[in-house]
Amino acid sequence: MRLSHYRLPLTTFALGLCAGLSAFVGGPILAQMSGPTEHAGLSVDMLAELSPETMETTVGLEGYSMRMRAIRIAPGGQIAEHSHKDRPGIVTVIDGAWVEGQPSGETTFESDTLGTFPENEDTVHWVYNRTEAPATALVCDIAKTP
Repeated sequence: MRLSHYRLPLTTFALGLCAGLSAFVGGPILAQMSGPTEHAGLSVDMLAELSPETMETTVGLEGYSMRMRAIRIAPGGQIAEHSHKDRPGIVTVIDGAWVEGQPSGETTFESDTLGTFPENEDTVHWVYNRTEAPATALVCDIAKTP
């Protein structure tokens, strides 16, 4: 037999081998991301808070407060990876851009579109400011009181 008779099986084998190697080598690339373990360049201002008494009286939620904070991240700063399992919230970027990282990837939220995202019981994330200007967001959340 001539080599040309083996061309299709060799091509099929080569494609299969490449696919297998891609899955093996690309596995770590496709792995879930994780975020920084420490905050850097972060400032937090409490703008307003509804007391635990108000939360219980008005909506029957005992042991929680609702707060509105302005969180500013300096250029090159970051918010460490954290969970919202027991602290739901809503974030709106009002100045600059926040890059939200999650295990599945990153999304940029910019102030010019009032980039907004929820923080629910499934949220595990972190945030970067990759610009050369400060970036600020308004964060409203419901938090357990000590």
